[in-house]
Amino acid sequence: METLEFKVEGMDCDGCVKSVTRMLGGIAGVDKVEVSLAEGKASVGYDPARASLADFKRAVERAGFKAP
Repeated sequence: METLEFKVEGMDCDGCVKSVTRMLGGIAGVDKVEVSLAEGKASVGYDPARASLADFKRAVERAGFKAP
């Protein structure tokens, strides 16, 4: 397992955090997700053989936010 931290832009409420958390948690290979509204970032524990940063960025975008 590896941990990756990246920025998430556009979140402004707890509902946003829940949406991003749900989308990231639904990716195969993801073991742990922490999303911080105050810091505007997400931390994901994952299996690098099954998931990648590109997968995480797509999931954040599908939730309606940006992961630059």
